[in-house]
Amino acid sequence: MPIDYLPVFLMVGVVTFLALVILFVSRLVCPSNPYYEKNRPYECGVDPWGEASAGLFKVQYFLIAILFVIFDVETMFLFPWAVVLDEIGLFGYIEMFVFIFLLLVGFAYAWARGALEWES
Repeated sequence: MPIDYLPVFLMVGVVTFLALVILFVSRLVCPSNPYYEKNRPYECGVDPWGEASAGLFKVQYFLIAILFVIFDVETMFLFPWAVVLDEIGLFGYIEMFVFIFLLLVGFAYAWARGALEWES
């Protein structure tokens, strides 16, 4: 039984060794010349101001990110469904449309509540 896992352990060992070699070589080859402008934080074209711990973040960034993840997960469910559509028949077809309908209801609710409005 443990011999069955030998290829997995071998692959983990090779990948770990290769990652360490790449990190070591990049450390040797890369130039190191830090200066103030290079080490400054930079976020989407906005120059930082004040302390990072004292600032408040806009909730819209997180709402958009959460909505993106939700619809990304929906896409992850649609691909396998499309692959096995012949096998699951009419029940699976109707079930997926119920799933899509529920997601659209959630999207409409978020839109109606103003979660997609970008206030500056």
